[in-house]
Amino acid sequence: MKTIVFGGDGFCGWPTALHLSARGHEVVIVDNLSRRAIDAELGAESLTPISSIEERIAAWHEVSGRTIEFVDLDLAQDPGGLLALIARTAPDSMVHFAEQRAAPYSMKSAGHKRYTVDNNVNATHNLLAAVVESGLDVHLVHLGTMGVYGYGTAGMKIPEGYLDVQVTATEDAEGNPVDPYPIDQQILYPTNPGSIYHMTKVLDQHLFAFYAKNDRLRITDLHQGIIWGTNTAETKQDERLVNRFDYDGDYGTVLNRFLMQAAVGYPLTVHGTGGQTRAFIHIQDMVRCVEIALANPPEAGDRVKIFNQMTETHRVRDLAALICEITGATMELVPNPRQESPENELHVVNATFLDLGLQPTTLSEGLLLEVEETAKRYRDRADLSRIPARSLWNRTTHEGVPPSLAGTEEGAAGPAAVPTAAGR
Repeated sequence: MKTIVFGGDGFCGWPTALHLSARGHEVVIVDNLSRRAIDAELGAESLTPISSIEERIAAWHEVSGRTIEFVDLDLAQDPGGLLALIARTAPDSMVHFAEQRAAPYSMKSAGHKRYTVDNNVNATHNLLAAVVESGLDVHLVHLGTMGVYGYGTAGMKIPEGYLDVQVTATEDAEGNPVDPYPIDQQILYPTNPGSIYHMTKVLDQHLFAFYAKNDRLRITDLHQGIIWGTNTAETKQDERLVNRFDYDGDYGTVLNRFLMQAAVGYPLTVHGTGGQTRAFIHIQDMVRCVEIALANPPEAGDRVKIFNQMTETHRVRDLAALICEITGATMELVPNPRQESPENELHVVNATFLDLGLQPTTLSEGLLLEVEETAKRYRDRADLSRIPARSLWNRTTHEGVPPSLAGTEEGAAGPAAVPTAAGR
């Protein structure tokens, strides 16, 4: 099929675009390269050296013989250009990654909060409105997050998007008392976002529900766990295709951060008690799940399809202990910059992807060491002052600096960030 990958230059979008192209889909990448601008703002480049988007696409053509078109477009700010693009390309499907994806970055300042809401919500709504205006029948697959459910203990397995509830009616339509009787309903699972970023994904959910109901758009929302791993089968084929490896306190995901810290001899930074339980998925499984979702669209008029895109759950301190055991690293408990429960359980239903053929890539010593080896290879590019998580959720939280490094160069904040539209 012809597929547009919005945000196709990013950590998730780039390997997804290559994966779909390798399987014969005609792929168009749309991106405004904002993630590269945020690298400059934060002074924390990817640990792996990232080629320009033009070099990436040329390298993919060399190794695969496949062509990917690139369009520089800002979904949040150019709805006219977006509509013209959809009309010109007439895609069968679209994959929406074009949102600011980091919870810590979204909490960095009032300016970063405004940027995240403006960018993410406008991008999603402009995309939905453009599909309606185009008159085309396009299946939209969106990368959401397990974080819309919150990180408390639910006391049950979290279902895939929808919750069966029963309410008791005690009055008739005119308000007259009647014998109580049950009414069964199914609602969106109650959300409990833990950051402005997660809040934007909650708002996305409601936009999707409205457009699926009102305009019969075909929409799939993937509630994804934390990605670990760096490369996929496609990005391994040439160094110019290598994927991002974020290790800084804003964009680095917890397991990849731990493996990078082990590689450079930095203590593993375990926030609070380390009792937070999180859902995880390997990056190779992530691209496969997107492919499966594209191949199994809802019908026009159906409600939004919601999949829990994760393969396993782990407690953070247990992951840190495992990595220390296999790498010889050390770990330290550090203050938690986030406002969250210090301990939680997490049980999740993920039956749909398993039923549709996903064979999960689970945590293994070999795969963990593979990521650590990637980090070791590029360790000279690391700025150790960017490792601690410093974006604070509120005035009561503190930076996640290891006590042993407080007051040292490795624990210091480093140069001030360059102001951008988000940071002003």
